[in-house]
Amino acid sequence: MTRVVADTTCGLPPDVYRRLDIPMIPQVINFGADSFREGVDIDAAGFMAKLRAGKDLPKTAAPYPGDFIEVFKRFQDAGESMVCIHPSADVSGTVRSAEIAQQDFPGADIRIIDTRTIAGPLASIVLEADALAKKGASADEVEALARSLMPRARIYFLVDTLEFLRRGGRIGGASALVGTVLQIKPILTFREGRVDQFEKERTRKKALARIKELIMAESARGPEARITVMHADARAEAEEIAADLRGALGTSEVPVMDLVPAIITHAGPGALAFGFFTPA
Repeated sequence: MTRVVADTTCGLPPDVYRRLDIPMIPQVINFGADSFREGVDIDAAGFMAKLRAGKDLPKTAAPYPGDFIEVFKRFQDAGESMVCIHPSADVSGTVRSAEIAQQDFPGADIRIIDTRTIAGPLASIVLEADALAKKGASADEVEALARSLMPRARIYFLVDTLEFLRRGGRIGGASALVGTVLQIKPILTFREGRVDQFEKERTRKKALARIKELIMAESARGPEARITVMHADARAEAEEIAADLRGALGTSEVPVMDLVPAIITHAGPGALAFGFFTPA
């Protein structure tokens, strides 16, 4: 049997990955000298409380290789292949952590995939790969499916301030916007696995309207779109936009997901993100 291994940057709700029995490797959040494993030692509510109360911004660290080793040993002992599906190595050390752990299992069939994306699109790839694996597909087939979805993934997002991205070292091609963000609301995207600027709008309202236009123009239709709306402490706004998209696209499948602490650390409260897939 083939097993899919994921990590918390995909943002799948705990009830979903527990029901599906998908191992979810936790990211690490550091508040000063205190370290917390995402979803294990701290949840989203606890993270937001500490973020609001603290003076210094938290930092993230890659998952501990030991968390991968525990999962790898369990599946190797069961004679199972593994397909590990993780965020872009340009914004996370997760792939490297998995590769370090893989060295302890030279005889195991472990595939580690850098999807070049994050959050909602990453979650969609994980779910599609897991569904195929549970149908009895080989590791080759599961890996091929994941890789076929990668170039079709799109993500656009807004942040209240670029300061979180700048301080966290994840600002990428959007660095040119620092210093002008008070006058504009930049639409950001992932390009070649890195955060990059896409367009600039004068207001958040105009930026959101432009993102809706992009989704309508670029997205596949129906279930193939795999649209997700993600937010950081902005659920009411996210729910309103998701409802608009459901009506415009004629689908009920536009879930609203909470961005996880490891992403909020870099995007900041108030962030809104939109993930989807282009037509095959």
